[in-house]
Amino acid sequence: MTDEQLPAQVFPNRFPEAVDSRPGVPQDRCQCFSQVRVNPPGMTASFHADIQDTSAPGWLRLLELIEEAAADGREEFRPLPELSPEERRQIVTLPASIGQLTAVRTLVLYGSNLVRIPPEIGDMTSLEEFSPYTSRRLHWFPYEITRCTRLVNSTVSTRSIYGNYKYRPPFPQLLPPSDTDLDLDGLAPTRWGTTATHTCSVCTGPIPATGPHQAWLSQVVATDVLPLLVNACSQACLGTLPTGAKGYIPGPHRGGSIEQPSPR
Repeated sequence: MTDEQLPAQVFPNRFPEAVDSRPGVPQDRCQCFSQVRVNPPGMTASFHADIQDTSAPGWLRLLELIEEAAADGREEFRPLPELSPEERRQIVTLPASIGQLTAVRTLVLYGSNLVRIPPEIGDMTSLEEFSPYTSRRLHWFPYEITRCTRLVNSTVSTRSIYGNYKYRPPFPQLLPPSDTDLDLDGLAPTRWGTTATHTCSVCTGPIPATGPHQAWLSQVVATDVLPLLVNACSQACLGTLPTGAKGYIPGPHRGGSIEQPSPR
């Protein structure tokens, strides 16, 4: 078959928002670690400090889109094309109300400016396909995503995530719970990775006032190995976590200077 005989489109465009004609790339630059080469030994990493502006137009529109999707029971949720580039850039996390989308089977967040995803994604019990592709600032995922037991397909920019097999960027160092009571709705994201936590990632019990017991675990989720952040209510719950994925750090860990397998 000659080039002239080929059909106009051999493969469907899975991410139409990638060819959006509106000017401006709705992502902030990320220099947490190299996403194009092996990271040097001794390098450190830290969480993004961004805090969501809940008065921003993009955030308010996203809340509306989630309510609409929950009301009509749609099976695909692809919110970002509904926002302008500037509005997309205003979204650095998803609302907890994402957990209302129990009918959604496909969640597409192509090219987002996200730095974290809330644990409520675990309530999306029908989720089968998850595509945050080219979300270059999204370096980790909540352990609660493992509750999406129907999730079988994923499209993740793996070179952008902690501990990936290509470049082995470091994990941020996790610290033990605080010595004093905390405002669990006003946590410092540079310290905890999140701004709020209330429920144990493992047993769903309450998080103590001194904060969560945290651990990293690299585990197969759908078709990718993802770095998962566990916020547990106790050391005992951390002790029940499974082993890590083959070729990665073999169990839960606190990141920092921990030795990783060689990049491949």
